[in-house]
Amino acid sequence: MPTFGMTANGMTATDWFALLHPVVIILFVYPVVGATIRLGILARERRLDINPLPPTVGVEHTDHGRWVTSGVVVAVLVAMAATYARGGASGGAALLLAGVGCLVSCVALWRAKGAGLRAGFALICWLGLLTLGSQPALWHLGRSPFDGSVWGSHYWSGVLLCGLLLFAMAAAPETLRSPRMRRLHVSAAFLTALLLAVQAISGSRDLLGMALGQ
Repeated sequence: MPTFGMTANGMTATDWFALLHPVVIILFVYPVVGATIRLGILARERRLDINPLPPTVGVEHTDHGRWVTSGVVVAVLVAMAATYARGGASGGAALLLAGVGCLVSCVALWRAKGAGLRAGFALICWLGLLTLGSQPALWHLGRSPFDGSVWGSHYWSGVLLCGLLLFAMAAAPETLRSPRMRRLHVSAAFLTALLLAVQAISGSRDLLGMALGQ
């Protein structure tokens, strides 16, 4: 497991950069997740005529979901970059290009209109994250789904979380129009909420393990 790399004078610049990952998640992603869930409930109540709310509720739910997805993608890229910086990973230029490609795809996903383009940009972003995460310099708790330790891995649950969020963002227009897609969206949202809880637990565990590894 990688350690923080503390020096006699305290934390290094790389260590401080690594802390951006939990900071972004705690101060930005989780609060916006709460608002997104609340807006999703209100949007459902409006659709079922339970609560006379303006149609902007659904739009706000979608916009908040986009911010959650983008925040998670940025936080994951920060975590990977910090790990590579500490471990001295080879192929720095290729890794940098892959990271930039993930960011560009995520930004393009905000603006893409056609279903094919949205699906393509979401897939490119997710495959970029998988490519970056497959490098030997990045620590994993298990690398095979047949290894029980994988299911407690902060990395693997995070990658699955990113995939679900990117899918929800790409399929937002179809979700608004199709009852079947809405049911799929709700099911995926429950899994997403579970993964967010797993991320909070496993991330705290890994940070504690890094600190105790000094």
